[in-house]
Amino acid sequence: MAETTPHEPAELGAQMDYQEHENTYDLFLAITKYTTLFVVALLVSLAFGMFTAAGFISATVLFILICVIGAYFLR
Repeated sequence: MAETTPHEPAELGAQMDYQEHENTYDLFLAITKYTTLFVVALLVSLAFGMFTAAGFISATVLFILICVIGAYFLR
């Protein structure tokens, strides 16, 4: 438990670094956005490669294309 001095109420707790909270939340959002983009691009390219006659190379090109275009729009 956090140490408190006798003149501070215990329910206030320690000082918070709100800027660090904001930075952590922004990093979490960025990781979530790009991970979602990667997973969606992977699923679309796998479906494209498996359910059409396009093949592996075309699916790989589609995956890279979706990732690049998606990253451009998510900036």
